[in-house]
Amino acid sequence: MEFVTALVQLQEESSCPICLDYLKDPVTINCGHNFCRSCISRTWKGLGAPVHCPVCRVCFRDRNLRSNSQLSHLTEIAKLLQIRRSKRKRQEESSMCEKHNQLLTLFCGKDLEVLCTRCSFSIQHQKHYICPIKKAASHHRKILECTIKPLKDNMEQVEKVLTLQASKSVELRKQVKYRREEIHSEFEQLRLFLQNQQEDILRQMEDEEMEILAKLNENFVTFTDHVSSLKHLLREVEVSVIHLQKPFAPTSILESIRNLLKYLQ
Repeated sequence: MEFVTALVQLQEESSCPICLDYLKDPVTINCGHNFCRSCISRTWKGLGAPVHCPVCRVCFRDRNLRSNSQLSHLTEIAKLLQIRRSKRKRQEESSMCEKHNQLLTLFCGKDLEVLCTRCSFSIQHQKHYICPIKKAASHHRKILECTIKPLKDNMEQVEKVLTLQASKSVELRKQVKYRREEIHSEFEQLRLFLQNQQEDILRQMEDEEMEILAKLNENFVTFTDHVSSLKHLLREVEVSVIHLQKPFAPTSILESIRNLLKYLQ
């Protein structure tokens, strides 16, 4: 109890009278009271001289804030003591039997439960192997120690498998990448081949087209000349027919008929 009382007093001395929390960057004012630097600065903000102490109400003109490093260290110690006390209290509470409010000092080997003395005499644990917690801990520690090597061996085997799988995965990615590049190259070559074939066929078709067009043009000229000749001959025939219808055909017309008939044959 003396420790608890001393800890409470230390916490009170390490607390700021303004925010009621542990002092942060503690400073001492002229009257000797201590505050967080930010708390007293905020309290005095906007106030003119003189200012007063929030605790004892003593007034003074100067806002003299003296850093108190020793009190800062004591505050940290108070925090640590409070944390350790809370932790110890939680441990003590967790080691108490919730049903009988007695210390858990025994262990049931069958149900694998920690027990208090009254729990060990209950019907639930009759004929069970009951031993002190320290003895049970030593026994189970040895059991667990025996499992360490098999677990390590198993872990090493699994790590080897993982390493092998990772290596296979890397190799597979390399093979897929190589095959992808190979297929891309093959298709690129095929594309170039088809493109060349297309260009050759189109060029050949263009040459054939030009050749056919040239022949058609030549035939067109030939037939045009022939039609022109036929038109000229038709006109001469028509003129000769007209002259031959007259009672006395000119001798020159009769002479030209021989040439026309020869041409028509």
